[in-house]
Amino acid sequence: MQVFSVEGMSCGHCVKAITNAVQTKDPGASVRVDLAAREVGVESTLSAEQVIAAISEEGYGIKLV
Repeated sequence: MQVFSVEGMSCGHCVKAITNAVQTKDPGASVRVDLAAREVGVESTLSAEQVIAAISEEGYGIKLV
């Protein structure tokens, strides 16, 4: 599982937006969002760069931990 630090997440809408952003690119992806820790764990066939691009397109600051 790849873990990313994501800035700007604060609610359930954020969780849904981030999950949908990744799963649009890889429908079989598993996405775990921890709002308190501001982290997103992704298990996917996507590269880290592809995950970062997908979540960045939603307007969040993101980097690989």
